[in-house]
Amino acid sequence: MASAEGLHLTLVFFNAFLSFTAIVLNIITMQALRKTSSLPKTLKTLLLSLAVSDLGVGLLVEPLFVAFLVIEKNSTAYSTVKLARSIPAKILVFASHFGVFALAVDRFLAIQLHLRYQELVTHKRVVAVVISLWVFSASISFRSPRIMRAVIALV
Repeated sequence: MASAEGLHLTLVFFNAFLSFTAIVLNIITMQALRKTSSLPKTLKTLLLSLAVSDLGVGLLVEPLFVAFLVIEKNSTAYSTVKLARSIPAKILVFASHFGVFALAVDRFLAIQLHLRYQELVTHKRVVAVVISLWVFSASISFRSPRIMRAVIALV
């Protein structure tokens, strides 16, 4: 049983470390995006959305997972922490997943469309896509796991 406790403790410290690095590195990323003028506004928006979703994981999901690991299963707070972690985790994971997908599509369009890219991919449209991705992420997070797996398989 001692090795299981050691593994459990290692998992707690590892997730706490990941939480800290996610917070610090995503804040640095957001500062760098704010100060960088050479990137197109559309790309900055997509990268900022991805950094925000990853920052949310570091600020909310990882600490709740650490709390989930620390709390005993027979505790009354166990199911509360499990539920409190579940919904934001799904929303942020889907937002991150779709954010990476949107970045890949953006870069593909930049290569394929050449000079028409700036005409077709405007900042207003990218903001609309980012908002749609976040709303879609939130809406499918409350669906059944079977629907979530089907959506991920399509992307």
